[in-house]
Parts: sequence; structure tokens; C-alpha cells
Amino acid sequence: MLQIIDRYLLRELALSVAATALVLLVITAGGTFADVLNKVALGRLPGTVMFPVLGLRVLDALSVLLPLALFLGVMMALSRLYRDSEMHVLGAAGMGAAGLLRPAAMLAVPLALAAGLVSLWLGPAAVRTANAMVSDANRSVIAAGLEPGRFVELPGHAGVIFVDSMDSKGTRLGRVFIENERTGKSGPARLDIVTAASGRLYHGSEASGRYLALEDGHRFEGRMGQDDWKRMRFERNEIALSTPTGEASDSSEDHARPSLALARSSDPGARAELAWRISVPVSVLVLALLAVALSRQNPREARYGRLLIAILVYLLYANVLALVRAGMVQGRVPAGFGLWWVHALAAAIGAWIVWRQYHVGKLPARTVP
Repeated sequence: MLQIIDRYLLRELALSVAATALVLLVITAGGTFADVLNKVALGRLPGTVMFPVLGLRVLDALSVLLPLALFLGVMMALSRLYRDSEMHVLGAAGMGAAGLLRPAAMLAVPLALAAGLVSLWLGPAAVRTANAMVSDANRSVIAAGLEPGRFVELPGHAGVIFVDSMDSKGTRLGRVFIENERTGKSGPARLDIVTAASGRLYHGSEASGRYLALEDGHRFEGRMGQDDWKRMRFERNEIALSTPTGEASDSSEDHARPSLALARSSDPGARAELAWRISVPVSVLVLALLAVALSRQNPREARYGRLLIAILVYLLYANVLALVRAGMVQGRVPAGFGLWWVHALAAAIGAWIVWRQYHVGKLPARTVP
């Protein structure tokens, strides 16, 4: 059974970590939503899958969010206890480093397991699901929000399209009307108007592009207010549509691969990705130790002085991990060397700081005259 002090400290740490995680989740979701919305506006992402892709990307971001939330949450909770002199009272009552590390470890271990689950399984699965959803949506003009009997702007501002009917898959169209306006450096705008009896959406070789094949129609070209219009009749006319970019363009191919596939691969990029995923739960434990070590302060110290130092330490720790990972991808760092030594060095520094804070040295011997 937990002692009263353990329950109290665990409750304070858990509430602080939960509040920090909620704030970071809102910030992450807001930034991700802005990025996804921008891609939808540019036609790089189908609007029909905007919110599912948003949720999947936020789920993938939990592998970075959880370690940071634990670090900042533990840091702020213990700093408050030190400022209120509660920790000094507990120390005077005989509580040592073990009494402080125990509740921190009880909170860090479950979070490390959750972070490992996200980094090794849920995150890559979310990326693969998002890529599959975008790829499937791109194979239909319904991804552009096209509906029979309504004028709709094509992705990438490629013009306005109107169809009177379509099949259930959104690949076969009835009568089609397309208008595109091109404005030059001088003179009135030039209009391109295309009408066709039917249309069909298809992909190029290796799905490299989307094309709309129009059959049995006419094309009109001219400038507003002038009489130089041209009319052309065609049996088949192909129009290239802007291709929305899937989520695979934003992350490396290895990031979407299953962890077992990475373990079987000898590619340096795959080894670096696997090492990064394994390091996520380890970083949760290391950051918990660093938060305990850096949170100790005197009541008269600046309120956020230690917090700023802690943020700098986190940035240094994260950047060193990123640099070593980049070196592994480029082959400059051996795969066997890995990221473990960065975690070991950070954990050793944190353990040394805790030992210095709670170590009671022997008093120097005094000679009585």
C-alpha cells in the first residue's frame, strides 16, 4: 500500500502532467489543423478526408508529446512544492531522494509504456492509414467535393466544373462543363470553356497524375470583350488535374513502415527509424529523472528560472538525439552505436545531480585545543 506522502506526490505530479499534456495536445492539434487546412485549400489534400487525417496525425504526434508533457509537468509540480517549502519540510522530516524518485517512477513507467505503444505500433499504423485514405480519395473526383448539378472549383484553382450526373465511384461523369480563366500581364482575361457529353477520371502510369478524359465535346477560347473566339470540336480531350499530395510526402517512407519490417531491414534509414522508436519510451524515463534533478530550488529563486533552464536542457537533449539519428541515416554513425549512449549520458548527469543534492558529506574533523 502506498504511503500518504507517496499518494500526495503522485497525485500532484499526475495532475500537473495531465494539465500540461492537455495544453500541448491543443497546441499540436491547432498547428496540425492549420497545416491540413492549408493543404486542402491548395488542393494538395482531399477535403473529404481532412478530419480523419487530422486525428491520425495528432495520434502520431503523441510519441513526441508524451515525453515532453511528463518532463514539463513533473518539473512544474515539483518546482511549486519547492517554492511553497513543502519539499523542504519533507526533507527535514527525513524524506530522501528515494522518496521523491518513487512517485515520479510510478508515473513515468506507465507513460513510457504508452509512448512505446504509440511509437512502435499506433503511430506508424496511423501514418499508413492516412496515406491509404488520401490515396483512395484521390482516385475519385468526389475528393474535390464534386456533386451533380452544382458548380465546384477544382483543386489547385484549376477552374470550375459542372456535371449533371456521375456514378457511385465518382469516376464516370455525365455531361461536363469546365471553365478556366487565365489572366495575363496585360489585356483582358482569357477564358477556356470546355463542354463534353461524358467524362472519365483516370490515373497516369504508376498513379503519377490524375487526368479527366472528356469525350464528344467542344472547346471555346477567347478574351472577354473581343471577337477573336475560337471553337474546336473533339472526340477525346484529356485535362490534367492537380494531384493532391499524400501524407507520405511529409514524412519519410520508413516512418510509415511497421516496426517488424524495420527490424528485418539492413538499410541505415530503417535502422535509424527503429532506434528512434525504441528511444521514445526510454526518453520518458530519462526525462523524468532530469525533471526531478532540475526542479529543486530555493523559495526565493525566480519563479520560472529553473523552468527556462529545463527547457534548454530538453532542447539540447532532443537535438543531440536528432543529430545522431541523422548521422545514422547518412551512415556516419554505426547502427550498433545507436542512440543508447545519449540516453545513458543524460541519465548519468541526472543521477549525479540528484546524488549531489541529497548526499550528506562528512563534517571535517575539528581538533579541540
